[in-house]
Amino acid sequence: MTYRNILITASALALAACAAGPDYVAPARPQAAAGPFLSTSAAVTPEPVQGDWWRLYDDPVLDRLVADALAANTDIRAATARIARARAALRGAGAERLPQAQVSAGANYGRLPEGQRAPGAPREDWQIDAGLDVSYEVDLFGRVSRGVEAARADVGAAQADADAVRVVVAAETARAYADAVSAAERLGVAERIVQLLDQSLDLTERRRGVGLATRLDTARIAALRNQRQAEVPALAAERDAALFALATLTGRAPAELPAEVRTRTATLRLDKPIPVGDGAALLARRPDVRAAERRLAAQTARIGVATADLYPRITLGGSVGSTGNDVGDLFGAGPLRWLLGGLINWAVNPEPARARVQAAEADTQEALATFDGTVLRALQETETALSAYAHALERRTALQAALNEAKVAADIARSRQREGDIDSLQLLDAERTFADAQAALATADADIAGRQVDLFRALGGGWQA
Repeated sequence: MTYRNILITASALALAACAAGPDYVAPARPQAAAGPFLSTSAAVTPEPVQGDWWRLYDDPVLDRLVADALAANTDIRAATARIARARAALRGAGAERLPQAQVSAGANYGRLPEGQRAPGAPREDWQIDAGLDVSYEVDLFGRVSRGVEAARADVGAAQADADAVRVVVAAETARAYADAVSAAERLGVAERIVQLLDQSLDLTERRRGVGLATRLDTARIAALRNQRQAEVPALAAERDAALFALATLTGRAPAELPAEVRTRTATLRLDKPIPVGDGAALLARRPDVRAAERRLAAQTARIGVATADLYPRITLGGSVGSTGNDVGDLFGAGPLRWLLGGLINWAVNPEPARARVQAAEADTQEALATFDGTVLRALQETETALSAYAHALERRTALQAALNEAKVAADIARSRQREGDIDSLQLLDAERTFADAQAALATADADIAGRQVDLFRALGGGWQA
């Protein structure tokens, strides 16, 4: 091999090595995020997160609702369609690695000028033409391979996006169910409070009949009773709204929601600590983190696609064809034609290609910033959910103690009023305090169920099912 050939070969290899863009390296996660979470309590455990976390509630109705939602939810169906689209794009990118073939055929009937026809040939006749063209791009500088790499990363991002949708759908289904049953429980509490106030009002009316109470006493009890009664329709509407949302999440019309969903009237409760894992497992599990990482990989590969445009694009091709007056003439040796050759395309002005490279690099920096932000947001959401859940449990403990004392005070007030030791205003205060404590505890239970769902959603489980 001559020195000139060696130099040309070495130059081509050098260009091929540097022109295809950077090789992708997954970004590092924060080291501080790999350990246990900061917000820990007795209500959680560092055990690995359970994928089908809703089964911790041991509620068969909820299990069926989540299964229905994961199978029929319209958002999941749309995300699945986006996966199919990304896979189609990947097949299209991969097809560029193969030779491209095109078959053509045509027929026409016409008349030739006298001077253009062969001796003895008719002036009017059919002319049939058929041909096969084949081309193949020599991917010397990695344009095609980087395109395939980018398309494959796009598929991974679409799959992670679909997993993220599944996380949201499972969490929102559990939330809607929890809202429905907690609203039903609070509705029952409100109705019981009204019944107790009806009893107090009846007692005060009887005392008024014997001169031991006044019209003012009965009016005060009746006003409190009517205030509590006014809360009943609002809670019923809240329950209906949660049921309608549940129907939509499970891919049903509101009228198609199973009747068994309406029968439960007890708020979802967990009697065991919630397994939360650690930060490293969280970042590996969260679909939004995986989607951001795959988009970063795709943008990095597109730098190579843009960089390859700075260098020649080499295409090898060939064609074979035949022309005759009828179909039988096409297969004869006489009219057969063929052609082999190569084509080099190289832009004279490289500035547009350089601009595309710079744009791809900027897109990659944006994707990296998005990935870093997604990681930080995942940690923030999880720590916030852990803290909120722990404090919600503390609040419920205090409210339970307050309810116990309020019940004792209300019982004592009723007994003393029957004996004539206190007036109706004191009883009214005790009744109001007891009613408020009952409503506050029921609301706290509903809040805890919502905090649990928030935590499960932040942990990013559920897509595995």
